[in-house]
Amino acid sequence: MKPVVLLVAARFTLATLLLTGVAYPLVTTALAQALFPSRANGSLVTDDHGRTVGSELIGQPFAKPYYFAGRPSAAGDKGWDAAGSAGSNLSITSKKLHERVGADLERLHQENPDATGDVPDDLVTASASGLDPHISVAAARWQVPRVAKARGIAPARIADLVDRSVEGRELGFLGEPRVNVLLLNLALDRQFGAR
Repeated sequence: MKPVVLLVAARFTLATLLLTGVAYPLVTTALAQALFPSRANGSLVTDDHGRTVGSELIGQPFAKPYYFAGRPSAAGDKGWDAAGSAGSNLSITSKKLHERVGADLERLHQENPDATGDVPDDLVTASASGLDPHISVAAARWQVPRVAKARGIAPARIADLVDRSVEGRELGFLGEPRVNVLLLNLALDRQFGAR
């Protein structure tokens, strides 16, 4: 190979590296920080004391009876592991899936003895990521009697808070109305006192 060809190749490689490996990421980061700073920084959520308690985009477990619970998680060995985000990949014919769903149904009925109707599907099925921060409006309303009883608050007041926490469809037509569990639980603490 001629030295001229090597020099052209080296210059082209350096220019491409600087353009795609340095300039492009810096420009997109600067634009994201200028236009959408909260989202660019992970949509972090803080409590009333300014402490970061999570992200609007990543679900987390809530096991106490005075909080709303999210979907089950198949992410990581114990669930809710953001580093191991994944679904269970169990098929509808899987015995292991049927056993887990059966155990979840039994647990949910024990924890929510005053709930009426069938357990909403999303309270027994994990999302594809295992980290979905949302539940359906029906799943939130189904848990109202337990949360109200645990907090000693009238169920109608808790149901009203759920209704005010509903997020609509994206752009008015994409997806379904839903409730962000972390934001709902923070709203519970703000309105009725932290536990």
